[in-house]
Amino acid sequence: QVQLVESGGGSVQAGGSLRLSCAAFGYSYSTYCMGWFRQAPGKEREGVAAIDDDGRTSYADSVKGRFTISKDNAKNTLYLQMNSLKPEDTAMYYCAADEESLLLRQAYNYWGQGTQVTVSS
Repeated sequence: QVQLVESGGGSVQAGGSLRLSCAAFGYSYSTYCMGWFRQAPGKEREGVAAIDDDGRTSYADSVKGRFTISKDNAKNTLYLQMNSLKPEDTAMYYCAADEESLLLRQAYNYWGQGTQVTVSS
């Protein structure tokens, strides 16, 4: 049973930083593609950043240069370092995993419950 548990969300002012974590249980991180997605109220879910088992990364244009995705295979943990946060980054952030290299495509099989990020101006 694959389980993903996000943490690290919170409320910050614009320009601040947060680091999200996603702990995985039930499988080995190293063989999966992992992604971060977000959904703001009234908007569709969108891909934010992803990293596959070869270490290839992909970022949404809106977060390039501000967000960094990484993973610690030994700890089975995925991270999203978010810097220079903007009010438009406010959303529920979800971690996702799949055996295929989906990167920012949304057809992931496994999803976490989400962690809320709120950025105030």
